[in-house]
Amino acid sequence: MNRNVIITCALTGAGDTVGRSEHVPVTPEQIAQAGIDAARAGAAIVHVHVRDPRTGAPSRETELYREAVELIRASDVDVVVNTTAGMGGDLYLDPKEPTTILPETDLVNGVERLKHVGEVKPDICTLDCGSLNFGEGSLVYVSTPDILRDGARRIQELGTRVEMEIFDTGQLVFAKKLVAEGLIDSPAMFQLCMDVPYGMPADPRLLATLVDQLPDGAVWSSFALGRMQLPWVAQSVLLGGHVRVGLEDNLYLSKGVKATNAQLVTRARTIIESMGAQVATPDDAREILQLEGAR
Repeated sequence: MNRNVIITCALTGAGDTVGRSEHVPVTPEQIAQAGIDAARAGAAIVHVHVRDPRTGAPSRETELYREAVELIRASDVDVVVNTTAGMGGDLYLDPKEPTTILPETDLVNGVERLKHVGEVKPDICTLDCGSLNFGEGSLVYVSTPDILRDGARRIQELGTRVEMEIFDTGQLVFAKKLVAEGLIDSPAMFQLCMDVPYGMPADPRLLATLVDQLPDGAVWSSFALGRMQLPWVAQSVLLGGHVRVGLEDNLYLSKGVKATNAQLVTRARTIIESMGAQVATPDDAREILQLEGAR
């Protein structure tokens, strides 16, 4: 069991959730305020996506990241900033003519996906460690070995810590290869992502197997989508890991009760402390992850 638990709050994500909850932040100001509120509730790390302020659609616009991150850093809270670098991997194919790429596609190379990381210099950024069919329809998330190696090298050059996001078991095999090749700085940081269709199911036995396969010295966290998000907090802590909650992955505090990011962090904190563990501070997180620069 982990006795000093980092809570990450994933604030908004890229999913089609804006119309499903009024609490999903859209503008840089809303995203920053959600991060500040989550930090006050106990999150040591905030995970930042941005959205088009006019439409709510996911965005890769560097200026939106700059604005949101600067507002968080200028606030009176201390929190570790983690930005996504997973945008730019969406390939939509015509199912009847699969060589035809549909207009919804947003597919760029691994270095281009990191443009905003180079500009805003977050403490951490994500690396989605493989390709995956994302749910029904014709969307494939594309992240090939060559794309991933190019991205990992660029992140090392930028001096940002990688959080390797693992959506399926083979992705963990490749992520460990990146570590062995020296493309991931120590300690290697893994996020085990459960119940993303069609990735790994939220099965406690599967999580235990994944944890057993992690390399020595790894730091890991896990989350599950929807109604499994809060039970998964306890599951991760019991197996020695850290936790992630937030509106990217779940919109509800309980059945029919829509949540804010801060409320989900508060509930996660209650679960952790009820188990006899403590919630890590941002400086604790920096020490665990060997990040530079206490605030």
